[in-house]
Amino acid sequence: MLHPNPDSARPAPQPLIRRASLADAEALAAIGEATFRETFGHLYPPADLEPFLAEAYDLARTCADLADPAKASWIVEADGEAIGFALAGPCNLPHADVTPQSGELKRIYLLAAWQNGGLGRRLFAETQAWLQAQGPRDVWIGVWSENHGAQRFYERQGFEKVGEYGFVVGNTVDHEYILRRDAVSFSIEGGEFASAEHNLA
Repeated sequence: MLHPNPDSARPAPQPLIRRASLADAEALAAIGEATFRETFGHLYPPADLEPFLAEAYDLARTCADLADPAKASWIVEADGEAIGFALAGPCNLPHADVTPQSGELKRIYLLAAWQNGGLGRRLFAETQAWLQAQGPRDVWIGVWSENHGAQRFYERQGFEKVGEYGFVVGNTVDHEYILRRDAVSFSIEGGEFASAEHNLA
C-alpha cells in the first residue's frame, strides 16, 4: 500500500519580503543583474549591456546604497533564494519640480516566474510605506515608455506622467517617462502605507 508523502500536502512557503542589510550585498547585486538581464537584456547589444550591468550592479555600489541612511533596499526570497528586490531613496530624476524632500522608487524587479501573483504589489507597498514613514512627500518613478503594464499599475496607484527623459545604456538611449504622485494625495490616505506589514496576503 502506498502512503502519501506528508510533505506533499504542505503548502509552499510564501516568499519573504524583508529589508536588506550589508550582509545581503552580494545576493542583491546578483538578483539586480539577473532581473535586469531577464527583463531588458534583449533590447541592447552586448557591447552596451555588459558594461552597464557591471556598473549598475557593482558590489561596491550596492554596498554604498545599503550603507546610505537616505536609501532603503528590500530583498525578496523564496526558499532562501533571492527572486526580487527594490530600492528607494531621494529622487534623482531630471525634472524641475523635484526637491530635496522628493522620494523615488528607483528599482523594483521580480524574476518573471514570480510575477503576476500579487508579490510585486506587496513589494511596492513596502517601498511606499518606507517613503512615507516620516510624513507625506511626493514620490517619483522612471519607467520605460514601452512598459505599458508597469504604467497601468502605477496609474492605479495614483501616479501621473509629468515628463520624459533619456535613460542611457551604453550607446543606447531609452525613451523613459517620469511619473509622480504628489504628497497631498498621500496625506489624504492617512496611515494606509504606514500600516503595511511584511508578507501581507
